[in-house]
Amino acid sequence: MGLLSNTTSLCQFHIVGTPPTDDFFTWAGARLTAQGFRSIDDCADELSMGWVQLDDTRDSTFEVRDTFQRDHYLTFTLRRDQRRVPAALLRAHFEQAQREFLTAHPGLQRVPKQKKADLREAVFAKLLARTLPAPACYDVLWDTRNGVVTFANLGGKMVDTFVELFKKTFDGLRLVAIHPYARAESLLDAPLQHALRAANGSGATTELDLIREYHWLGADFLLWLMYQTMNESSSYAVCRPGPATVGEGFVAYLNDRLQLVGGGEAGAQKVTVAGPQDSFREVCVALQSGKQMAEALLYFEKGEHQWKLTLKGTLFQFASFKAPSVRLERDNLTDPDSEREALFYERMHVMEEGLQLFDSLYRIFLELRLGTSWAAVRQRIDAWLAAA
Repeated sequence: MGLLSNTTSLCQFHIVGTPPTDDFFTWAGARLTAQGFRSIDDCADELSMGWVQLDDTRDSTFEVRDTFQRDHYLTFTLRRDQRRVPAALLRAHFEQAQREFLTAHPGLQRVPKQKKADLREAVFAKLLARTLPAPACYDVLWDTRNGVVTFANLGGKMVDTFVELFKKTFDGLRLVAIHPYARAESLLDAPLQHALRAANGSGATTELDLIREYHWLGADFLLWLMYQTMNESSSYAVCRPGPATVGEGFVAYLNDRLQLVGGGEAGAQKVTVAGPQDSFREVCVALQSGKQMAEALLYFEKGEHQWKLTLKGTLFQFASFKAPSVRLERDNLTDPDSEREALFYERMHVMEEGLQLFDSLYRIFLELRLGTSWAAVRQRIDAWLAAA
């Protein structure tokens, strides 16, 4: 599920560092080409990884701007090809190699330890050379207006790999995840930023500390939204810049799937509640037992359009982000390049509008959570939970 798919998964980063301002896209193209993907189809290497073009994952050159620059966007894809030998196949061939060795050496009852290691390595190398590499591609979008980079994957190891390769590719730049605290800080003006920092009073500065110590932001946001969904109006107004006009109305609610997490004697315990919710009774019971909201399926509606995504509350990653459908006009492909470019901009429009709605909703929550009326709101939420 890439960036151009109607459903994808997204995590976002701020860029730390200052990229060159003179001929930025030429510099970026040269850096991407230097770390471009190299095929391993004609060799026996186990792994290859590098950048390729968004529209052509076979092409790892970025010399022509039109292939990776679209207006203020920089687009590219991380391609990772790897050969894998199935464990069962390796075991069967390894056992056969040991039998053949013992047959050739009748004086031995078992294969010596070092010889066994050598046989296993030789069998693995032989099977690996006969295995075709399996490709995997993960799209990247760099918005040069605000220095935000979007990566279309949520796998922990793959995200770490992407962050490291980005840092290696673009000298002097690094990526910092946009977690709940970082997203809040970017949405608030100075007085509320001060209130946000004072809310914990810990003085945390490292990214890991901020994620850990402000985990309540995501939990409280989801709890508030669940309460709003069941008891208050689900109508809000756009208050962040973007494709939608500031002041436009939209609807936001959660439903269908929620996950809660809490500590127990055996470690962290997870409770998943799936299916349309009439009263969130199971969720309320879990919350009363001390668990916290960790993940939920959010819906946004504006006019005839609907967005839905699974929000992961700890890191504010967006899983299965489904935006209004855009697609190529199959009956009008006289100019495929223009059609693909038009599809790209349409896709960016609906994706950014969905993120704008999310940021507006989060900003509304933050103003409430960091303001003087939160204590009264929390009392109403607690009373509702107790009555459930």
